[in-house]
Amino acid sequence: MKHTALLILLLTAPLMLAAQGKTVTAALPKVYDETLDQNKQIDQALKRAAAQDKFVICQVGGNWCPWCLKFADFMTRDAEISKLVADNFVFIHVDYSPRSFKDNPEKKARAEKMMKRLGNPGRFGYPVFVVLDARGKLIHIQDSSFLEEGEGYDRARVLRFFQNWTPEAVK
Repeated sequence: MKHTALLILLLTAPLMLAAQGKTVTAALPKVYDETLDQNKQIDQALKRAAAQDKFVICQVGGNWCPWCLKFADFMTRDAEISKLVADNFVFIHVDYSPRSFKDNPEKKARAEKMMKRLGNPGRFGYPVFVVLDARGKLIHIQDSSFLEEGEGYDRARVLRFFQNWTPEAVK
């Protein structure tokens, strides 16, 4: 009987933990607008960045990505990081959701054009951060796995990433 109970516990524990993880990310706000034309979104961000002497950071991912939603939540909860980003960047969430354009060739073409424009950053996984200067020149692609710590993000690494890619730091 003890062996059967232990076996059941061992088999169901991973499912319960996975369900808990989905519940946590399901509670996080969705930050990606899947209806936007990503290239127009980037163009608008570049105009704002040029007017404000800032860079653009594109957080590429989707509402389907737990790590994308975790990062958005993490960033907004830290006052110092939020201020650093607001002072130096136009930060946008750029949707890349392959499932949403599977049967939509026009949406797929737009997404592929956007990914090419951003240096094909998907090779690093999601989320991925793309830093552009105000003219749209690709400055840096940041693999988010280097910013992670356990089941979340490391504050010091995230802060360092943003500090190292401000317009002042790059110039």
